[in-house]
Amino acid sequence: MLVSFLALILAQDAATQTGAPPPPAVPPTASCKGENYDAFNFWVGDWDVYVTGAETQEDGSPRVVAQSTIEKLYNGCAIRENWMPARPSPGGSLSGYNPKTGMWEQTWIGSSPGQVYFKGGGGRTGMVLTGLWPNVGGPGRDGLIRMTYTPNELDGSVRQLGQVSYDEGVTWAPSFDFTYRPKADAGQKDTE
Repeated sequence: MLVSFLALILAQDAATQTGAPPPPAVPPTASCKGENYDAFNFWVGDWDVYVTGAETQEDGSPRVVAQSTIEKLYNGCAIRENWMPARPSPGGSLSGYNPKTGMWEQTWIGSSPGQVYFKGGGGRTGMVLTGLWPNVGGPGRDGLIRMTYTPNELDGSVRQLGQVSYDEGVTWAPSFDFTYRPKADAGQKDTE
C-alpha cells in the first residue's frame, strides 16, 4: 500500500513537471458499516460452547464441548470463527454480507478436505444460513444443513441450531444444537 502511494505521488510530481495531467486519484476504501454489515455482530466474542440442555456433567461441572473465538475483521467486512473442539475436528469459517446478493455468505473449512458454502440472512435477532454439506450423512450422502443462530439478550448467549435435510429441504431433522456462552475470563469483545 505504501509503495503504491509513493508511486502515485511520484507520478503526479512527474506529470506536474511535464505539464501532463496527473493520474486519477485512488478512490477511498469503502467501509462495511450499517445494519446489514452489523447483523451478525451478536456472534462476536470469546465463547465456551456447550450442547444445549446438557451444559453440566453429573458432578455439576461444566461440560464444554468446544472453545470458539469469533472476530469482526477487515474494516468490518468479515466475521471469522476459530472453532476448537474438545475432540478432534477443528475448523473455522469466514462470513460476510454480500451487497450484490443482499445475503450473508459463509465458507466453512474443517479438518477434512473440502469447504462448505452457506448463505442466508437475518438481523440482530437471529441469522439463518443454509448450505449443501457433502458426505454429511456418510460417504455419498450429501445433505442440506440449515444453521439458525439466535442471541439470548437475557444472558448474552447464542444458540446455534443445526438441522439436516436429505430431500432438498422438504423435511428437516436435528443435526446439532450448541449454546455459546461468553468465557468467564474474557467477556464479550468489541464488535468493531
